[in-house]
Amino acid sequence: MTISSMTGFGRAEGHFENYSWVWEIRSVNGKGIDIRYRIPPGLDDLDQYIKSTLKNALSRGSLNISLQLQKDVTNPDVRVNEEALDKLVTVAKAAAKKHDLALPSIDRLLSIRDIVEITDLEEDEDLLAERDEQLKKTFILALDGLKTSRLHEGEATFKMLSATLDEMEVLLGKAIDIAATQPAALKERLDEKVSALLENNHGIDPDRLAQEIVLLVTKADVKEETDRLNAHIENARKLLKEQGAVGRKLEFLSQEFNRETNTLCSKSSDIALTNIGLSLKAAIDQFREQVLNVE
Repeated sequence: MTISSMTGFGRAEGHFENYSWVWEIRSVNGKGIDIRYRIPPGLDDLDQYIKSTLKNALSRGSLNISLQLQKDVTNPDVRVNEEALDKLVTVAKAAAKKHDLALPSIDRLLSIRDIVEITDLEEDEDLLAERDEQLKKTFILALDGLKTSRLHEGEATFKMLSATLDEMEVLLGKAIDIAATQPAALKERLDEKVSALLENNHGIDPDRLAQEIVLLVTKADVKEETDRLNAHIENARKLLKEQGAVGRKLEFLSQEFNRETNTLCSKSSDIALTNIGLSLKAAIDQFREQVLNVE
């Protein structure tokens, strides 16, 4: 199973009786799981369902959920605001008499705002409960679409991360080859400088200088760093093949990659090794950016 991205989109449509709806779920990267949703009023019971379902299905990501719910009014209840209509008729008659005008038609009066209210008849609670169950089922379909989308994005991210690890492995191989010659070359340069120093100052203890040279050469050895970098690359490849959320572990490895490479560069006394270290840092930065979107 490949890794899952935190970027994705899911959409599903549903209908029941005279209701129709559309669920949409959008996901982007986030440190944890952050859920934001927009649903029509009167559906507060879906609140806990949405949160618990998403938290059980996903480990990380910033999620935005929207529900568009429409209802076809097939059996409307028409109510006339009698009090407002009476006042309106009284005013209309007075105005018509005063200005010698014709009375407005009943159609005109009824078209005035708030005179006529058209509402749907009150629905059965069992019907609404069944509608809500259908809403939940459609939400699961949208969630499945989101998960599939995140997996497809994860496949692309997997390829990019694998390619970056390949690049890091090649650079590390070059670094190991150069580093193998570094202690001997460093010791040779130090021996030459010490010999020149001893010729001009007979008061220096040659044995003490020899010990210092060995110490400096040991400190310049980067084998520990290259070994750890190799181990981290191997661990990263294993994580990419694991099932579940591995994003945080990969983020930690990117920090370890960076720390070991910084140490390698600081120990380097060879310009070629330093340049390889800088190229490694660039590849590690790319790796770090890529894993930020892994669940």
